[in-house]
Amino acid sequence: MEHRGFSAGLKAGVSIAIGYFPVALTFGLLAKTTGLSLLEATAMSIFVFAGAAQYISLSLITAGVAPAVIILNTFIVNIRHFLMTASLNEKMQPDARWKKALYAFGITDESFSVLAIQKEDNLRTSFAAGVIAVSYGSWIVFTALGHLIGANLPEFLQAAMSIALYAMFVGLLVPSMRGNRKVVSLAAIAAALNSLFFFTGWLSTGWAILVSTLASAVIIELIASKGGRS
Repeated sequence: MEHRGFSAGLKAGVSIAIGYFPVALTFGLLAKTTGLSLLEATAMSIFVFAGAAQYISLSLITAGVAPAVIILNTFIVNIRHFLMTASLNEKMQPDARWKKALYAFGITDESFSVLAIQKEDNLRTSFAAGVIAVSYGSWIVFTALGHLIGANLPEFLQAAMSIALYAMFVGLLVPSMRGNRKVVSLAAIAAALNSLFFFTGWLSTGWAILVSTLASAVIIELIASKGGRS
């Protein structure tokens, strides 16, 4: 089978761009209501390019969390990308490391899925570049568009949109909880720990989220490993 190049990658990435439209648009709008400028919101999409991490960053920025703690939280959220890129490396053609580094930056859940489902092995770097160019470019453009739309909303609607950030997290969590006790338990433990830190004041908001996330993951895996041995 003839290996496909950049143009084929562009076509394969169109579905990602369509899916990014509402999510990136909402991010740009919420970034505006959070107080980020058009330049700041767009720059976050340019340099971070990670939907979940960017949404979490908005909530932490609103809470006045220190930048270093925000970086740590987003690192934990995105740590799965190490495994994704390592797995994808086995499917790609050998190429220069700097080229691999470039397309590795553009790997998201969606672009990984598109590349991973390709039937042929030894995918060309140019094909991956095409997929990522569409997804990356659309995310940035739709972020800026969302911010511009948010800037033209009445003040009371901009204030009300701050609630949409929490609604977005609930919308992302609930579907994954259906029929999955592990996810339910993970969310419950993390929520309980974060509530404990919040009401006792033992940890600040950023550190509370970070510790709750890591601790709940460790607890669930320990329980799962013990269950597997029994």
